[in-house]
Amino acid sequence: MSTIYSPRTTKSNGPQGICPGRYTCLSWMPRFETQKSPMAFYHIRQYQNRDYKRVLDLFISGMEEHIPATFRHMLTLPRTHLLLLGVLLAVVLVSGSWLLAAMSIFFVLLLLKLLARQPWKEYVAKCLHTDMADITKSYMNACGSFWVAKSGGEVVGIVGCLPVKDPPLGRKQLELFHLSVSSQHRGQGIAKALIRTVLQFARDQGYSDVVLETSVLQQGAEALYVSMGFRRTGQYFMSVFWKFVDILTIQLKHPLPSA
Repeated sequence: MSTIYSPRTTKSNGPQGICPGRYTCLSWMPRFETQKSPMAFYHIRQYQNRDYKRVLDLFISGMEEHIPATFRHMLTLPRTHLLLLGVLLAVVLVSGSWLLAAMSIFFVLLLLKLLARQPWKEYVAKCLHTDMADITKSYMNACGSFWVAKSGGEVVGIVGCLPVKDPPLGRKQLELFHLSVSSQHRGQGIAKALIRTVLQFARDQGYSDVVLETSVLQQGAEALYVSMGFRRTGQYFMSVFWKFVDILTIQLKHPLPSA
């Protein structure tokens, strides 16, 4: 789930570190992108093991940024309004106390906030035990790659990619994962540069499409992808929880011209 998450692990290699049999890994020399302006200076390079702690910090903080948006979205749902109204009326009718009713509403809101945290925490925990446990093995040694953007000597942006294991017939697809940029370094073109790096890698490796997934909550991320040539190809609910809170996962694709 740019801070972007796109967990479609059933179709990609994920943490196994094994190249799919139908693909051959081609050698690829990284093209470092450097941007210099009065406001920003950064460069992009491939991941190195010494980046691991900072990469994890960016990944986790990026995911946790979606918790408040999830909570706010839950508060807009009609079923939430009915729940709060029902609790209020029930407590007032049973106890006759508006103070107790207000306290009950507070605890319901607290519970909803905890529920909003849970799926993001679970996703982070899952990734920390799979692809993000060993980035070199999961990405660099699995026909994919992982890049970091550095500014001022520190990692401020990340993105990874892996080949899709079972793409549509006649297509060779690469999936983009874990695009995230530090909140202090947004608006400098770093996210676009990281996406361009993935697109160039895909072109050099002969892929026909770059695909990814994000959520409807991440409207800024989707707008960024669309501005760079991605188009929606589908949507679905990732789990029962996401269906209950009416949060769709969006699938996007960027077709690449054939050589």
